[in-house]
Amino acid sequence: MSYFAAVASRGPDGWSAAELDLTGAADVEEVADRMREADPEATGSVLFVEADDAYLAIVRVDEAGDIRVFGSDSAFAEESRIGALLLGDLEAPALEIEEVAAPAGDGEDTGDGDHGPVGDPDADPVGDADLLADLGVSAHRLLKLCGEEGMMPADVTAEIGQIIGCGDEIEELREA
Repeated sequence: MSYFAAVASRGPDGWSAAELDLTGAADVEEVADRMREADPEATGSVLFVEADDAYLAIVRVDEAGDIRVFGSDSAFAEESRIGALLLGDLEAPALEIEEVAAPAGDGEDTGDGDHGPVGDPDADPVGDADLLADLGVSAHRLLKLCGEEGMMPADVTAEIGQIIGCGDEIEELREA
């Protein structure tokens, strides 16, 4: 399974990004250590792992060293070593993709009053869907992005990157 892993680190001068090699990592704690090593001065880091245009995993390490993880679909853990490494011990989030509806007044009303289900009803997101809430991406928005029909993991990463302020840095890596 091919993957792209980019860690965005926030430091005193803003965001920086670097590709992260996950080869040989034993567990999510070792992945977090590699994230910290990418920018030792960072006050926080977010890792985006996209696999086979099908799965997205997000790992966040904050200044206190807490590790939070979200995966767009639990099947990633079943289909690859990287997925199992990142998502193997996670439980489903409090919200399911089919339960995600645009909150009233957010400007996303389709005009028919029915927000209905979004994306793939068979997807089984796992982990902490609220891990980016303080950066502007609520659990509802994250689940909606991951479940939106036609959105690839790279599209979700780009959208989240733009919202939290590291989109240009991640896209530079992708183009390199």
